[in-house]
Amino acid sequence: MKNAKDQMMIDRLADAAREGSISRRSFMNYSVAAGMTASAATGLWGTSAKAEPKRGGKYRMAQHDGNTSDQHDPGKYQSNFEISLVHTFRAFLTMINPDGTLGPDVASEWSATPDAKEWTFKLNPAATFHSGAKVTANDVLASMNHHRGEDSTSAATALLAAVEDIVDNGDNSVTFKLTAPNADLPWIMPDYHLPIVPANEDGTANWQSADGCGPYKIASLEFGVGATFVRHEEWHGEGAYFDEVEFLVINDPNARQTALVTGDVDACSLLENKTLALLGRDPNIEVDNVSSAQCITMPMHVDVAPFNNPDVRMALKLAINREELIEKITFGAATIGNDFHHSPAMPYFPSEIPQREYDPDQAKSLLKKAGMENLSVSLSTAESITTGAVDAAILYAEHAKAAGINIKVVREPNDGYWSDVWLVKPWCMVTWGARPTPDVMYTLAYKDDAAWNESHWKNPRFNEILLQAKAELDDAKRAEMYHEMGMISRDDGGSVIPYFPNFVYGRRKNVKHIGQLAPSWQMDGYRHASRWWFDG
Repeated sequence: MKNAKDQMMIDRLADAAREGSISRRSFMNYSVAAGMTASAATGLWGTSAKAEPKRGGKYRMAQHDGNTSDQHDPGKYQSNFEISLVHTFRAFLTMINPDGTLGPDVASEWSATPDAKEWTFKLNPAATFHSGAKVTANDVLASMNHHRGEDSTSAATALLAAVEDIVDNGDNSVTFKLTAPNADLPWIMPDYHLPIVPANEDGTANWQSADGCGPYKIASLEFGVGATFVRHEEWHGEGAYFDEVEFLVINDPNARQTALVTGDVDACSLLENKTLALLGRDPNIEVDNVSSAQCITMPMHVDVAPFNNPDVRMALKLAINREELIEKITFGAATIGNDFHHSPAMPYFPSEIPQREYDPDQAKSLLKKAGMENLSVSLSTAESITTGAVDAAILYAEHAKAAGINIKVVREPNDGYWSDVWLVKPWCMVTWGARPTPDVMYTLAYKDDAAWNESHWKNPRFNEILLQAKAELDDAKRAEMYHEMGMISRDDGGSVIPYFPNFVYGRRKNVKHIGQLAPSWQMDGYRHASRWWFDG
């Protein structure tokens, strides 16, 4: 007989299911933990769940940040359209669940040796490519090796740098052998650069064919314009409820939201926060406002004057009023930044690091010390990278005037921003999607040899601790390391980090989801096409 505490938990779970505030996966896990059998939990879910997914219909979505320069090489993905696309027609070894936990995808299970230097992933035997071919260990090897080696052009090379070998075990599983322990390896696998693609006969990755093993097949595609999809009937996972899916690239925020309000689309990414109150009064619209580790950065090339002077970098960090930006640009839908790329939504967050305050007088003093009074610099930005991006840069420029700094805001074209501005211009504004752990973020953009080291910053002590933290299995010690890394990047690094914006997007009232939304990317971790459905 269940005790009162377990029964109370089961009753609360049933209420949560009826309210639609818990995923089926979480409901099942907690119900079993409360003493129910799996079959009983399944029955309770069936009688309690607020809305059962329904199959059918054509789902139309307005997507921001689509470019004519977008392409199919997963190692070169940059834009939000590419990220939304890859989560729709391709699949990964693991995935981020709606509740933020790690779940299976092409890999049905995984395990590590006690020292975390070898990780084995067992593949789902039901996984198939759209061409009809089974997904094999050889495909996984080709997909991962595309990002490895000195000749790789992939931005994910740094993520797999410690992988010494990947072995086909001959039993529908693969083993990653590492040169050093990495407790986060399964969390790296959902990175949007690492989908599973078919292998060519010579063992290379066949990404050019656009053959995927995800929930939908590409029916048509024109980069910078949009794409249409049809369901992959042999999809190995849950979901893919829509018969057809259409993505429309609409970079202009007003046009995107108008399409949602008029019903020309069923959902849209990246709503403008200043319109949230108005949209919230529309009975036909649902707004999803999701806290995340998404980050706004303003990287300065530290090997280019005047940013090669640490006093100049610190002055620019002190010359921004983060609280006012959050209030006036995000309308409160953000968490304050502190000039290190580690969000409270990530584990090991060093909350004891003092919050940097707006101090134009101190900024002016540092510039005088550097002999750079009346500093004049250009900051590039574009509307498509985040809601209110241009307005945020203009407001920052107003803040900086009190420190004697002239920030010239350069409004760049939306199309081609990631190829022509980011990593090219010496100071620009960037939106980073949420990463699950600080190690993934630091490895991608702050490690000295990372392809996406957007500020060209190299700090020997930071890199030393980063490698040590990967190998540290003691959580307390690991937290201490991330504290030190946060302090180093906050005070010496090349990025101004104003805030971590929420994911804010919208859908028509008849578009439903389970009530939980993944914090990893916009639009339910960009798995909206496979997780959502029409009700009525």
